[in-house]
Amino acid sequence: MKRVVGISLGTDAQDFAFKARFLGRQLDVRRIGTNHSVERAEKLLRHWEYHADAIGVGVAREAYTVGSQRFVDEEGARLTAAVTRVPVTTGARLGDILQEWALRHVQAKLGNYFNNARVLFFSGVANYKLAQSFAEYTPNLEFADALLQLGVPKMLTSLEGLELYASGAHYVTDRVPDLVTDNAVAREWQRFVLRRAMRDATVIVAPIHELDAFGAEELAGKTILTSTVSEARIAHLKARGVNLVIDGAPSLFGHVLGPSVLDAMIIAALGKEPDDILEDDYLGIITGQGIEPRMIWPRGFRRVNRWAFVIHPLSQEYFKNVKPIELLSHVSPPAFLDVVEKAMAYAPPFVYSRVTGIKSPTGVESEGWLISVGGTPKEIMSHGPEFTYKRLLEAARVARSLGAQIMGLGAFTKVVGDAGLTVARRASIPITTGNSYSASGALWAAHDAMRRLGLVSPAATKGQRLKFKAMVVGATGSIGSVCARLLAMVAEEVYMVSPETAKLLSLKGSILKETPDAKLFLSSSTDRDIAGMDMIVTATSGAGKKILDIMKVKPGCVITDVARPLDLPAEEVARRPDVLVIESGEIQLPGKVSMKNIGLPKGVAYACLAETIVLALEGRFENFTVGRNIEWEKVREIYRLGLKHGMKLAAISGVNGPFTDADIRRVRKLALAARARMEAARPRPARTRASRGRMAVGKKR
Repeated sequence: MKRVVGISLGTDAQDFAFKARFLGRQLDVRRIGTNHSVERAEKLLRHWEYHADAIGVGVAREAYTVGSQRFVDEEGARLTAAVTRVPVTTGARLGDILQEWALRHVQAKLGNYFNNARVLFFSGVANYKLAQSFAEYTPNLEFADALLQLGVPKMLTSLEGLELYASGAHYVTDRVPDLVTDNAVAREWQRFVLRRAMRDATVIVAPIHELDAFGAEELAGKTILTSTVSEARIAHLKARGVNLVIDGAPSLFGHVLGPSVLDAMIIAALGKEPDDILEDDYLGIITGQGIEPRMIWPRGFRRVNRWAFVIHPLSQEYFKNVKPIELLSHVSPPAFLDVVEKAMAYAPPFVYSRVTGIKSPTGVESEGWLISVGGTPKEIMSHGPEFTYKRLLEAARVARSLGAQIMGLGAFTKVVGDAGLTVARRASIPITTGNSYSASGALWAAHDAMRRLGLVSPAATKGQRLKFKAMVVGATGSIGSVCARLLAMVAEEVYMVSPETAKLLSLKGSILKETPDAKLFLSSSTDRDIAGMDMIVTATSGAGKKILDIMKVKPGCVITDVARPLDLPAEEVARRPDVLVIESGEIQLPGKVSMKNIGLPKGVAYACLAETIVLALEGRFENFTVGRNIEWEKVREIYRLGLKHGMKLAAISGVNGPFTDADIRRVRKLALAARARMEAARPRPARTRASRGRMAVGKKR
């Protein structure tokens, strides 16, 4: 039987001993902690080199490689040099393999888990290879080496900066006075900077014992990547709200084995010197023994994905939400808001609101940021597309720095230029316009509104078309074309309106290929057919232009206004209380949502924003909806994903807020009364002499 001893600088409360057969050899393994005493560790190493076949030295490594340079760790080199009679290892090579594998294992198993994560390394020098692997998934890397080693109150923020620091750190540390590194005020400042970095991080890479001094303020909601985590420390991390612990050290023979102990076991079992063990040897042992990294959810499964969404003011009135501007608007000339509007168009993007509390029934959560660019639709449309592209790309950089994994474009920012294609191509994170869910939500809301009004007869049999006429205004646009395709599958007749006549002809041909029995009618304006419509969807980019005459609309018609700004202003809607005008399909988000006011009821989001959130919850960090041609398969897919993650159609909202059941009944009552008046006023056919005679005879009888 071969004896393996692990001497750790950690606590002796985690000591263990066991006997097991490993790689065809019977081993007697024990771990001895020294409670951070280097002197005791050195004494134990000199003792056990006469009684063990291999020794592992924990929480130390003899050398580091950063970039093209190799550095010797004095403490690690001192401890390993204390043993001369038997093989000794810190497990550094094996530890690097296990840590990197743990990272890639989680990324593959959970799907895009580390995409654009904000990762804080307590020591980038000690984890350089791991940092290189993280850089494949995220550019948001921070290293606390200069802070913790030199007291410099600044983080290194790139691999290049880490390499530059490492190349000169050993010169600097020899010359830094004790006043800087040991001063109580300096230490407190270091601690403040580190805590702030921990609060901002998504993932923290650190030796597990170095996290003992931190509480929930720094650790709550974090993912910890470390090694050799005991049950006691798991309980400690649970109490501090940690979401996930990723441990590169495997659990074998009933114990968590650190890389140094496991490597010493391999050395003893194979009878080789540490330098004679090849990478292929490690691969064969890891796969042959079924060794896997550990994923520990201290509080149960809890995954939080991150997103950002771009908003902008829809008119000058939105600037009055800023108190100083609102006050000045009362005492300034009328042109004051014009000046503010022009100036804000050039303002850099800023975070308007952080959004938290969104939770899917699957258990996945999401948090995000609403990022505002300052241009109103008037200002956006008065500049060339490149003007808006620059501001959206700057917003994408802000979103990336916050850790967002996907960014959505709202309102007019998704209309400009090529509708998101250029932004998606240039941005550093995935982009979606939200138009797929906007189309889905619009028809979802319209269908629900028609059902609640009860003025259209339901289908006699499943799969049969409903007996109603629908009109899509702006049918050649991105959302309008999808609405037309979907309505063609369910409505008796669909009227498509657009000034782009050639596009209308092309759209009709495309729809008939998918739905050959659809009845489609084309027009360049709404005037000719509007009076007979049961449903109207407006999906234009009119920006204040008059789209339709609401006075010609049929009583009881449902108008779904998808456009932003709205095609029908409040004063127009007020003229027809017998018509139900809804502002597309807003979505009720799942969970207890915390978000600043965006003009909707609490917990309700525009469908384009909801699309961004759904994709985040699903972990689909990709360019989903970009460009003007929306794929209706994606409309169907995002609808299905929305249901999966608990999205619901919110209370149908109009220009004055949500409609109650009483509001719906009132519209129905007014519509029926108006229809009765129209029927009564309709001219009757003239009676002939013969018909009058028959009526007279009938009376006589």
